[in-house]
Amino acid sequence: MRLQPATDETMPIRGAEVDSDADARRSPAARGEQAALTAQQLGAALGRRATLVQFSSAFCAPCRAARTILADVAAKIDGVEHIEVDAESHLDLVREVGVMRTPTTLVLDAAGRITARASGVPRKDQVLAALDVSVR
Repeated sequence: MRLQPATDETMPIRGAEVDSDADARRSPAARGEQAALTAQQLGAALGRRATLVQFSSAFCAPCRAARTILADVAAKIDGVEHIEVDAESHLDLVREVGVMRTPTTLVLDAAGRITARASGVPRKDQVLAALDVSVR
């Protein structure tokens, strides 16, 4: 199941433009390839079973709502961690995974591979469904 698509409530990230005209120069994630992220890149340990990575920015009201949902889900499921990344302080990572607005949520499996993504505030049931696929 896919997470919620981008909404008008999301905020663009300054400096995070991705070159959409040259597919060969785009990141693996931006080309739709499965990328893997590491604890070192994210600045926190990955979950034993899955990780919810939230890209946020300082003045993003929807980011606070996403944080509440993702933290709640991670707290209730053993082996799932929630990591919040300040998008404006991690522009290289933002470009690498193709984040265009905040909040953006990535669901990672135990190996750090991106299994689902959402721009905007995901619904709790969507996060749970995406985790169900990731932790199989």
